[in-house]
Amino acid sequence: MFKLRPLGSARRPLSSTANSSKNWRTQSRQRLAVTSAVVAVSVLAYSGLKHTVIQNDSLPPASFKHEYSTEQPKGPRPNSDDALNTLIWGSNSSQKLLPDNSKSEFIQSPTTAKWLDNVALRDLALHKEYAACVDARGDVYQWGQGGQPSPVLKGQNIVQLQSTDAIIYALSSSGKIYALEADPMRRSEQDSIARSWWKIGWIWGGEIIGAFQEVVPRTELSWGERFISISAGNNHLLGLTSSGRAFAHPITNSANAYGQLGFRKFDMFSPGSKERIPVELVPKSVADPYAKASPFRRRDSQSGETSEKTNTAVTFPFCPSIFEIPSLQGIKVSQLVAGGRSSFALTATGRVLGWGANEYGQIGLGDNVTLDTITVPTEVILWRMAQGTQTKCVNVTAGGDLTCFTVERTTQPDTPRSSTTVELLLSGNGQYGSLGNNLYTNAQGSPTRARNVSNLTQYDDATKSLQPITPYSISVSPTGHVLLTLNSNLGRDLLAWGKNYNYELGNGKRSGLAVPTTLTDADGDRFLLRRKKAKEVLDLQGHVWKRDVEVEQKAVAGYNSSAMFWKVST
Repeated sequence: MFKLRPLGSARRPLSSTANSSKNWRTQSRQRLAVTSAVVAVSVLAYSGLKHTVIQNDSLPPASFKHEYSTEQPKGPRPNSDDALNTLIWGSNSSQKLLPDNSKSEFIQSPTTAKWLDNVALRDLALHKEYAACVDARGDVYQWGQGGQPSPVLKGQNIVQLQSTDAIIYALSSSGKIYALEADPMRRSEQDSIARSWWKIGWIWGGEIIGAFQEVVPRTELSWGERFISISAGNNHLLGLTSSGRAFAHPITNSANAYGQLGFRKFDMFSPGSKERIPVELVPKSVADPYAKASPFRRRDSQSGETSEKTNTAVTFPFCPSIFEIPSLQGIKVSQLVAGGRSSFALTATGRVLGWGANEYGQIGLGDNVTLDTITVPTEVILWRMAQGTQTKCVNVTAGGDLTCFTVERTTQPDTPRSSTTVELLLSGNGQYGSLGNNLYTNAQGSPTRARNVSNLTQYDDATKSLQPITPYSISVSPTGHVLLTLNSNLGRDLLAWGKNYNYELGNGKRSGLAVPTTLTDADGDRFLLRRKKAKEVLDLQGHVWKRDVEVEQKAVAGYNSSAMFWKVST
């Protein structure tokens, strides 16, 4: 039987319930106070920062320091509006980059050459052990091998330079070609011993200084015809006239070892007399066709000895004449380029002829052509077998054993649907990635397309159509790296690839690049080459040449080194 409890026995005491309610209200007040304090602190912090604009790409404040922060470079910026700065990087052997610095063997990243501040040049050449330039006034200066920049030819209004091991060639605005001794010691001997074939001049009222030899054409030029460009290989020089005629000049006895001259026989003055003597420079492949054959196949031949007897050994100047290439007579040439041991002629119709050394396929005749010597100018086939496509070459650049062809292809020409693209094709020695096709190939006979810089287009507001992005300038080093300036609506990008053992690519590393890569400046921005009007331009004597001069930046790839200078626009 169940028993019911009294009603009051089932409830807790009133005093216990009242205490619990009081504690809950106290905790609620504490939570509210903490929340209010947090909100107040947030409001104060926002009030202190609401007038400060913080951008996601802004630099840290001056008071911010940590172990990864770096100081910004000081001094004038490379592309500042107030200064003309020449940048150099790569090998500083013989102080050819920094004449006053013999301790720095390498310059890992683009560095300002202070001694060229506010100086604009007409041309710059970086050779193995020396460098030479033409200042804005048209005077030639040389430095390196421990020597300071000094004038070697003044008063001839020089516009272009080409450097070789023994001789510096200079082209004047009037179309004359001058030869200068590259060795300062030998040049001083020439100054003191005025040989019969030298023209000696000194400064008399700022006229002429230096010892030089004029290289004259063996055949007379027509009225008004003059040389407009020169290009030098290891042992030969090519010259192009305003009428499109092609000439070649032997520098040493090896000038035609691979048939790069385009002819074998010529005559020259005998040193010390006015009598002309015949000379024949026979290519190695002709003098001894079995030189690379096995002993079982090699024949007893006296051709090699005959060649040695035929080649006349003389000292500088080897030959004071430049000769027209017989096989190119009657062909109008628009560009004449010398590789290290090869030669190229671009015709007015956009076709390319090549001859000379071909061990690495640098002439670009295809993988099926295994001849290492091409003695006759032979056409380089750059065309595609595509119906309705018109192809022409617009530029050839060569250096060492590497050749670049800039090819323009137009589909459906002379129609409303016509479109044009530009490709950069390379052939030759690509063991350092110099071909730009992301491969390291020792020999490339068929011109291959470089990546990242071929078939690029951009929208043009003027024509309201897609237009090709074309290379503005290309510089190929004799030692295996390439500098390319790409012209677009956003500016002129500087790209580099190839050999980088001496930091010649300017990225601070020594590993080569097998594809064209955009260079960056000290701020991490793209390297854009500019064109502007300089307030004043100095010559290398520190004197003001002119004011309000149009100048543009130009990149040059030399022997294991590179430079970017301000060039006087012509």
